[in-house]
Amino acid sequence: MNIRFIEGQGAGPAQEARNLLARVAAVAALGAIEPPEALDTVGYHSTGRTLVIGSGAQALPWADRLAGGLNVTVLLLDEEDRPPLRIYPVFNARAVVLSGWLGAFQATWQAPGRAPGHGKFDLVLDLGAAPRIATHQRPHGYYFPGPDEAERTQAVEQLLDMVGEFEKPKYFAYKERLCAHSRNQLVGCNACVEICSAGAIEGAGDLIKVNPYLCAGCGACTTVCPTGAISYAYPAASHTGGRIKAVLQAYAEAGGQEPVLLLHGLEGAALLAQAGDAIPGRLLPLGLHHTASTGIDVWLSALAYGAAGVTVLMTEAEAPQYAAALGQQMEIVQAILDGLGYAGPHLQLLRASSPDELAVALQHAPRGQGPVQRAGFNIAADKRNTLDYALDHLVKHAPSPVQEIPLPVGAPFGTLAVDASACSLCMSCVGVCPSSALMDGQNAPQLRFVEKNCVQCGLCATTCPEDAIRLAPRMNLTETRKQTVVLNETQPFHCIRCSKPFGTLKMVETMLARLASHPAFAGNLDRMRMCGDCRVIDMMTPKDEVNIGEIKRL
Repeated sequence: MNIRFIEGQGAGPAQEARNLLARVAAVAALGAIEPPEALDTVGYHSTGRTLVIGSGAQALPWADRLAGGLNVTVLLLDEEDRPPLRIYPVFNARAVVLSGWLGAFQATWQAPGRAPGHGKFDLVLDLGAAPRIATHQRPHGYYFPGPDEAERTQAVEQLLDMVGEFEKPKYFAYKERLCAHSRNQLVGCNACVEICSAGAIEGAGDLIKVNPYLCAGCGACTTVCPTGAISYAYPAASHTGGRIKAVLQAYAEAGGQEPVLLLHGLEGAALLAQAGDAIPGRLLPLGLHHTASTGIDVWLSALAYGAAGVTVLMTEAEAPQYAAALGQQMEIVQAILDGLGYAGPHLQLLRASSPDELAVALQHAPRGQGPVQRAGFNIAADKRNTLDYALDHLVKHAPSPVQEIPLPVGAPFGTLAVDASACSLCMSCVGVCPSSALMDGQNAPQLRFVEKNCVQCGLCATTCPEDAIRLAPRMNLTETRKQTVVLNETQPFHCIRCSKPFGTLKMVETMLARLASHPAFAGNLDRMRMCGDCRVIDMMTPKDEVNIGEIKRL
């Protein structure tokens, strides 16, 4: 008797057999898809100039082996006397600063009582106690094998082959106009900078700057970007979407039930191979360049395509901030699905270190409820468009239609709460909004808002001089989400000289309170009640000048 089958916790033997056969069909469909082509590449050039860093006992023997094929320089970290003689340069060093990538490393070092030394190198073998480049994802050409002799041997063998021309795909695309990083030196969204484990992304004024030579293609930046300003170019989202759609469709057509998309990277693939037959038939492995490269848009699409769940398999080799980010993304997705009445859970984040641990965890893979009809849309290059397609389908077939779903902080959907008593309608928020969610009233003093466009980046709240704006994450499922609504409005204030409307009563009152002691307005407060043109005229008109009207009255 199969207790698990009777309790509804798993497939019976017959269905498990069908699931296994259906998975074979799904894997075959996956294999029929052509690999993506890189639209753009990043090139490296190495002539073999190699820097070896370490103690004399550690560095010199390995440098001797490298010197037969590479142009070697050694920095010794423990020598006090004259450096030992070698056929290659050897320097004593106490402080070493290193940066760069394959073909473009720069090093600065200094020994006590000596001037700093500088050098440019193509490759680095770091045998120190701690890495000189401490990012989780190390740059190409930098090797820090640790104390293990086998790993050091492997590193040296790889270094000997690192001479010539090399290239890799340019993994990302960046649309500046969508970026919500900063405005006027005020930071709104810093998600991509904070999550990058290669140190490849940094702020550059109102935008970000991505170093393509350091980028390792993990895709985590694209996953956490709320606007889609930075996107995965290789492989493109459309290619990944096509693979997911093909796998799920082939599995369903072959009679499989309750499919779970099992996303994994290279290290995860090795674990899956070791787990072998212990993996349930309904688990459909889908290899990615990196597990951090997919998030809410891809997962919601997979569920709309008919998946009962999504499992993301991570290992200890992947940066810890990636797991935290994916966990937050899963919290958002599950909140949406729960709000729509789909029985869950639908998502599982695994960090397995052994085949046995993995096999046990996969027995508890999600069995979430999905829509009664599979979606037919294709994942788009634009992240927000994909989200709209997936959400529209899931809402259409929702078991429990609702008008609003509260979402956790950090969700890229929501509205704004504006304190009308504090808001002066200065429109600073409109000027910084990267997604056109906020707009002015054109010819009327209004603050207007389209919730569908809001990505909850926080730039408006950060910029508001009155601290009158609060973010309110939610999923609005009514038609008002797509409509323009008025968040605040007032009557216009008219210039006391020419009667032209130029602001609001609140704004003028604020100006009077803040600028009354300013030299330009002291004793002339009425100037703040004038439009810009009349203010200039009033400032340029001598107070003792007699005008023609006054002469006629004499």
